[in-house]
Amino acid sequence: MSGPSPQPAQGLARTEPMARFGGRLATGLVEVTSDPAALESAGYWAVAYDFEGRLTCARFAEVRPDPAPPRSEGWLGPDPAGWHSSLSRDAYTAGVRRIREHIAAGEVYQANLCRVLSATLPDPDRSDIDALTGLLAHGNPAPYAGTIRLPEHGVEIATASPELYLRRRGRTLSSGPIKGTGRTEHDLLDKDHAENVMIVDLVRNDLGRVCATGTVTVPELCVVEKHPGLVHLVSTVEGQLREGAGWGETFAATFPPGSVTGAPKASALRIIEALETAPRGPYCGAVGWVDADRGEGELAVGIRTFWIDRSSGEPVLWFGTGAGITWGSDPEREWDETELKAARLVAIASGRTPV
Repeated sequence: MSGPSPQPAQGLARTEPMARFGGRLATGLVEVTSDPAALESAGYWAVAYDFEGRLTCARFAEVRPDPAPPRSEGWLGPDPAGWHSSLSRDAYTAGVRRIREHIAAGEVYQANLCRVLSATLPDPDRSDIDALTGLLAHGNPAPYAGTIRLPEHGVEIATASPELYLRRRGRTLSSGPIKGTGRTEHDLLDKDHAENVMIVDLVRNDLGRVCATGTVTVPELCVVEKHPGLVHLVSTVEGQLREGAGWGETFAATFPPGSVTGAPKASALRIIEALETAPRGPYCGAVGWVDADRGEGELAVGIRTFWIDRSSGEPVLWFGTGAGITWGSDPEREWDETELKAARLVAIASGRTPV
């Protein structure tokens, strides 16, 4: 006779709404809304913003210090051979070549081409998204790691994002765009630096739409950051939010994040829509928290991010990976970059020890 289904180590059932960011655990769901103005009201909110524009803001009654969940029996990953990509290698490299044609025609300077991976989870009772967060915390620690679990609202996200989309402290806004990826610092090319500078200029423009004139600055440009298995070039852009502007105006000015779209953003979005064959969902959107009482918030770009879709009856795990394409891009190298970004995290989620 079998025993009870395993529960996550922190004592919360897999279906109980919760959020976990920055060493804090939020429980006791109060309300869920798609209105960004709610983030200016009161309370602690978890925020999930899909790339396609679906915004979910969930207010919780209780927030307490809590470390990342331990590795537990609450997670059984997919078959490592069971992952499928929305774009094959041939389709992806053809997409890179097509973007280079758009660049040659003067339509865009850079565009981010992504593909989405999916795999069926074998046991619904061992598909706790917060347990996956625990595995990621041990195998791939990240500065903006966290969980949002709202099963009744179709939101189950575990992120190991290294990239800051927006941080707000009072009226100060900051963003930390990443562009440029390699296994080591020596792998970074002139193309990576140029790409980072292009996106910094785009983020400066985005923040300038919602910040007071003359307040947008770039305190750091093309700093090398080391993460498990790879390095990134990261810059910092800051500004002072203008009077009367809040989260709604900030999202309208800056979303989707510039680092995962391209420059100019409008042209890049049009090209992305034509080339990509699956919605990005939480991938390349935003995920994080807002404390309206303190006037603070921290949202990551939804990269290195997993989510679960249960709409078909059996749980499916999703993960996105991509690369920024410029005139200097080599199609095969860009494919390899998407593989590099995915390999370690997919291995962890599939239950294998990453190299």
